Amino acid sequence: MRSIFVALVLVATAYPLFAQVPPNEADLRAYRGLHGAAARGDVGEIEKLAAAGEKLEATDANNRTPLHVAIFQRQGDAARALIRLGSDPNALDADRYDIVTIAAVANDTRMLRIALDGGGNPRAITSRYDGTALIAAAHLGHAEIVRILIAAKAPLDHINNLGWTALIEAVVLGDGGRNHNSTVEALETAGANPNIPDRNGAMPLALARTRNYSEIAKILQAAGAR
Repeated sequence: MRSIFVALVLVATAYPLFAQVPPNEADLRAYRGLHGAAARGDVGEIEKLAAAGEKLEATDANNRTPLHVAIFQRQGDAARALIRLGSDPNALDADRYDIVTIAAVANDTRMLRIALDGGGNPRAITSRYDGTALIAAAHLGHAEIVRILIAAKAPLDHINNLGWTALIEAVVLGDGGRNHNSTVEALETAGANPNIPDRNGAMPLALARTRNYSEIAKILQAAGAR
């Protein structure tokens, strides 16, 4: 059990190295055209540039489209305008993130609803971990985001290339606090399978008990976890 725990710690430490990369200050200063208008939230300029033929799917050095930039910068009106004009809501940046997952990681319910209403796919496989927006949100304990994605029919039991479901990530990468407890409860209420093991054969209940997450263990037991 100790070797499994050490392995989990090592993975959890490495995990953020492949996290999302929002535009930095240098990127924002350098943006021109639709990328610049998206970052500023300038809907009029977006419409003008699109009408003049500027490509909606133009990408920056990190393969971010103007729509990615608008979501990262929480420019809701700009994001709606870009989607209305034909931007692809399911395009992936260089790290394989779409706007649904970007909004989910940011714990931004407004941007998430814009992404979903605009055609973003809650079932999409994203990131270098072959995960989903639901897994990313569960990892971070974004309980309301998790509930929105569940309502949008995100896959409850998808297993990423680490061998983890959303439920397992909420346990092994969570802190056992209120937000992760609420996340686990939302997943179990929706019908997530509490008996899918990780690639080492460890069940979610055993993983919760190893970490002394008593409230999560109670939720899992009530859901039929073994």
